[in-house]
Amino acid sequence: MQAIAAENNLAETAFYVQTESGFHIRGFTPTVEVDLCGHATLASAYVVFFLEQSASADEIAFDSRSGILRVRRDGDWLVLDFPADTYLPSVQPPALVNSLNIKPLEVYKGKTDYMLVYENQQQIQDLAPEIIELSTVPARGIIVTAPGDEVDFVSRFFAPQSGIDEDPVTGSAHTTLIPYWAERLEKSELTARQISSRGGYLKCTLRENRVEIAGQVRLYLTGQIELP
Repeated sequence: MQAIAAENNLAETAFYVQTESGFHIRGFTPTVEVDLCGHATLASAYVVFFLEQSASADEIAFDSRSGILRVRRDGDWLVLDFPADTYLPSVQPPALVNSLNIKPLEVYKGKTDYMLVYENQQQIQDLAPEIIELSTVPARGIIVTAPGDEVDFVSRFFAPQSGIDEDPVTGSAHTTLIPYWAERLEKSELTARQISSRGGYLKCTLRENRVEIAGQVRLYLTGQIELP
């Protein structure tokens, strides 16, 4: 699976199998296996619901390294039910300070990632991190975020430590982003946009210690892999 993910050379590749109780899923970047992957779980659910039509209900459960991940179908939206991350104020490690061209207002550390909060969306767009320096930061990746101009918040996600210079849309990062912005904006339902070059729009909900992340899928390719 790791070799296939490296050959695909996409941010993450998911593999799933059907079990007696649902499905089992694993996710890989081109270099490492990850505990939680949002968009690959979303893609897998799309295949189950719309291509294989192997789900008898509008909700399925994936058993993963982060526990049970539920996905429900809501029209042409798929809603991920993930565990919320916990985060604490943190001091930036020197490599993180040196790799960024704009200084953040606040710095937090979640289970696997640093989260840097900025003043506005333009600063997120203008960030141009030094990727080689950033790759030495001891974390899975770096989330950067700010209030959005047309949505509640925007973000980008850099993870050269995991073989991904910048991820297009990162469901797992929103397990940290949603609790933070829900508390700051004092509301449990939010809209978000990850503003990478490919980007994506998400509808987000905080439900106690869980987060719901809703997105849409566009089919790009079907095919088969040839193995020796």
